[in-house]
Amino acid sequence: MILGNGRPNGQYTPCAHCSLRRCTALRAFTPDELAFVQELKTDELRVDPGISFLREGASSEYLYTVLHGWAFRYKMLPDGRRQILNYALASDMVGLQGSLMREMEHSVEALTPVILCVFPRTKLWDLYSKFPSLAFDITWLAAREEQLIDEALLSVGRRTALERTAYVLLHLFVRAKEVGLGNGNTIQFPFTQQHLADTLGMSLVHTNKTLKRLTASNAIRWKDRVFEVSDRAALERIAGDDGSQHKARPFI
Repeated sequence: MILGNGRPNGQYTPCAHCSLRRCTALRAFTPDELAFVQELKTDELRVDPGISFLREGASSEYLYTVLHGWAFRYKMLPDGRRQILNYALASDMVGLQGSLMREMEHSVEALTPVILCVFPRTKLWDLYSKFPSLAFDITWLAAREEQLIDEALLSVGRRTALERTAYVLLHLFVRAKEVGLGNGNTIQFPFTQQHLADTLGMSLVHTNKTLKRLTASNAIRWKDRVFEVSDRAALERIAGDDGSQHKARPFI
C-alpha cells in the first residue's frame, strides 16, 4: 500500500546504470545478480518532502530501496510526540518489515524529494529461492537495522547528551559520504534541530545547548544546514566511535 503523494516515475533507471554501483562502499553485483535485480524492480516512485509513504499499521505490497534523497523512520505517541528511529539514505532498504510481517510497526517520511526503487513483495520468495547471495544480503540489511537500533538504545540509555549528539552526527556524516554526498569535510544536512531532537530523545532547547557545546569543542560547525567536521579526531573521541565501515556493504 503506497500512501501520500507517491508518484510512479513512468521511466526508471536501469540497474546497470545505477549511480550507486559506483560507490566503493557498496558491494558489487555479479552479472547474474544484476540481471535478477533488474527483473525484480518494477518501477521508481517519487515522493515529496513531508509525505509519509509508509505508515505504522499499514500493510505493504512493496519494499523499496532509496535511490536518491533522505527519509526517516519514526513512531508517534498518541499525544503527538515523535521518536525518529533512524534515517534512510541512498542504498538503504525500507518497507522490509511491512513486507514480511504484513504490517508496518513504524512510519517512513521523505525528508527531501526522494526517488525509490520499487520491488513487489510477491517476488521476494524468488529472490530467496534463486539467489542465496542476495537473500544473505537482505538478512545482512535486517541485521544492520538491529545494530543501529542497539546503538540508538545505548545512546538513550547510557551516552551523555554530548556523546549521543556527536555519535549521531558522525554516523550520518559517514553514511552520507559513503554514497557520494558532501564535499570533503562538509555536507548539507537536510534535517533541522527539531529532527535531531526527536532522534536524540531530547527537548529542542537541550539539543540546541548541546550543539553549542559541541561546536565550542571545535569538532564541528553547523550553520544554515551546512555541516562541517572541522576536527574528525575530536568528534570521534567525543562520540566514542570512529564511524567507519571496514567492508563493502550490500544493497538491493
